[in-house]
Amino acid sequence: MEDEKQHLLQLESNLKTRALIYKHIRKFFDDRGFLEVETPVRVPVIAPEPYIVPFESEDWILSTSPELHMKRMLAAGYKKIFQFSRCFRKGEQGRLHNPEFTMLEWYCADAGYMVIIQHIEDLVSYLAKELGLRRIKYGNLEFDISNPWSRITVKDAYLKLAGWDPTTQPDPLRFDIDMAEKVIPGLSQDHPIVLLDYPSYAAALARIKPDNPNVAERAEIFFGQLELANVYGELVDADEQKRRFDKAIKQIEKEQGKQMQMPDKFLEAVPFIPECGGVALGIDRLVMLLCNANSIDEVIPFTAENA
Repeated sequence: MEDEKQHLLQLESNLKTRALIYKHIRKFFDDRGFLEVETPVRVPVIAPEPYIVPFESEDWILSTSPELHMKRMLAAGYKKIFQFSRCFRKGEQGRLHNPEFTMLEWYCADAGYMVIIQHIEDLVSYLAKELGLRRIKYGNLEFDISNPWSRITVKDAYLKLAGWDPTTQPDPLRFDIDMAEKVIPGLSQDHPIVLLDYPSYAAALARIKPDNPNVAERAEIFFGQLELANVYGELVDADEQKRRFDKAIKQIEKEQGKQMQMPDKFLEAVPFIPECGGVALGIDRLVMLLCNANSIDEVIPFTAENA
């Protein structure tokens, strides 16, 4: 009973901090000329991704990400947009996951992925300052968030921590296993890490680096073993994007026995998307980090278990 009371008191405190974080994020982007937008939560088609299983809603789908609609807005002429989006993914439940969660995504025309990384550094530093934090404590760790954060390429991280180069030795299964078991646990424990330049076969919707076809303009941000954000230099080649979607659709059909539709409206918009960078940042994890919360149920009032 006492434990439940303490949990409720801590949850109330964290929810107040969460509300402040939303307020400060909106000011951060407003000051930089971004427009806050809203895109559909219930959609006819999503980006086919083999490792993300969507929830069906009659003959439509609950959105797994606002990415495709936000990029269609870029194609329509919007230059700098951000959104707090409710997203839904099956099978994602645990200390760091809930099937329904909140994503902060933003996209900026005429900006590469390195610019977006700077946005993240500036945003986290800004939020910490507004919350009165000079350093960020998370669990037993304490992070120096002075800019710029440490950067390491996937190639160098794997050579150091796993003993091989995934950018020249394509092995997606080994890549995923070593990421979870060797690379992430071996990252720095006292400052944030930007893991840069993923292998081209792990590009997702990121573009391939013009000067190195083995890697993509993709980065992920880690605080210790907490993955916070996924950054892309966005792919704006419709033919290449269709090839990737075709491959993903075939993989999903083979492994899950499901038929996925091609996102045709998105593909029609791709030729009009300007060169841009974008990011998906988990709001629930950001709040966990800034509140030093061990579990997602400490920063949201209702999880799948108690809804």
